[in-house]
Amino acid sequence: MIRFYKTDPETEKIARIDEATEDCWIDMVSPTDEEISEVLKITGVNSDFLTKMRDDDELPRIETSPDATLVVIDVPAINENTKYVTYPIGIIITNNNYVITVSPRKTQILHNYRVNQIAEFHTAKKTRFAIQIINTAAAEYLRILTAIYNTIEDKENALQKATTNGDLVDLLMTEKTLVYFTTSLKENNSVLERISKGSILPLSEGDDDMLEDAIIETGQAIDMAGIYREIIQSMTETYATIVSNNQNNIMKFLAGITIVLSIPTMISSFLGMNVQLGIIGTSPLSAWIILVGSFVVSIATALILKKKGLL
Repeated sequence: MIRFYKTDPETEKIARIDEATEDCWIDMVSPTDEEISEVLKITGVNSDFLTKMRDDDELPRIETSPDATLVVIDVPAINENTKYVTYPIGIIITNNNYVITVSPRKTQILHNYRVNQIAEFHTAKKTRFAIQIINTAAAEYLRILTAIYNTIEDKENALQKATTNGDLVDLLMTEKTLVYFTTSLKENNSVLERISKGSILPLSEGDDDMLEDAIIETGQAIDMAGIYREIIQSMTETYATIVSNNQNNIMKFLAGITIVLSIPTMISSFLGMNVQLGIIGTSPLSAWIILVGSFVVSIATALILKKKGLL
């Protein structure tokens, strides 16, 4: 899919246009070969810049060519399994006054740009546009990380009541998401640091402040993702210890019960042998004497085990 947008110089609002013109924004999502050929004819940009961005696994980086500069960042998204993932977005700034965004899948990052929800957005200010997209991506990471933290708290409350395999698997999947987020954010931060040097893309007045904001927000997202990952690791280790301790307590209890219950069996087995029992054997209350004696010994053994913490 390909669409063209341009900021109206009179209203300072972005509007969709029918064909590409100078200082316009060319928005490409999962472009076809025909759409790539069309953009190549319009802009003359390096074809590799466009074809590479159809791959979900492109890494954040900056590439330059004689006719354009490619800035690739990772942005958060939700896949078909409703799991958080990251997808690349390529921002191509051409030397003949076009800015092109290319992504392999639909994302919500660029939606607000299309509907005039971003302040100080102008298609002619191409470096600022790239910085704004990175800043928007960092804000989206922060929003999703807040949602992830709420999920972690819900799982913690659930695990305090009953530990289930499903809850632990969900925590492990969340930790996996945080690993992806941390990696992508660090690579995005490296892209921002290269842009901040001013040698890759020209920085206009006001771009420095916006760039600093993007670096700060990206750094905050990196810190949050790292903290939440450590929390999950601590939770899983704690609950693994609790499960192991509960299992040990159960085994200890069962061992103690086995000892207590084995005493009457041992006494009955011994007295059931063909041996002289003296007065017990001739008493009409011998059965009760043996029963009460076994009960008393068992209770005494149970109390001793309880005192020693073995029951």
